[in-house]
Amino acid sequence: MERTLIVIKPDGVQRSLVGRLLQRFEDVGFKIVGMKMVWIDEDFAKKHYFDLAERRGEHVLNNMVNLMTEGPVVAIALEGVEAVENVRRIVGGTEPKSAAPGTIRGDFAHHSFAYTDSKDQGIRNLIHASGNSDEAKQELKLWFDEKELHSYKIDQEKHHGF
Repeated sequence: MERTLIVIKPDGVQRSLVGRLLQRFEDVGFKIVGMKMVWIDEDFAKKHYFDLAERRGEHVLNNMVNLMTEGPVVAIALEGVEAVENVRRIVGGTEPKSAAPGTIRGDFAHHSFAYTDSKDQGIRNLIHASGNSDEAKQELKLWFDEKELHSYKIDQEKHHGF
């Protein structure tokens, strides 16, 4: 069992997709162990994207910080078997234009890197998902206090011995 973080970004919240996106994870058996709606500030967004400037450049970081701070987000801690990898599979590729049909980004978004670059914006891809196990641990500590994360059994666990 593993925990990971997803964040429904302002574009997902503003489009009233929170319930529909969350249902995708619950439908496959992921357990919500923490959830909250917050409006993050620039400092918090930079902590969240701690290595983005290094990987993609300062300009991309600034665009993503602007996007993440334009409205409230919903942060969700999920738990399940190989959660990081399985959640990323459900979310789909970072660029919605290239994301496979059946994934969240493939079904609910269509922006491309070229389009958002031409508009000098961050990519509107609805949702963030931790990229690997180490990132998930770091992000969960940033977004949630230990007392905000819960342990309990869901029916699937009771019946399948997880």
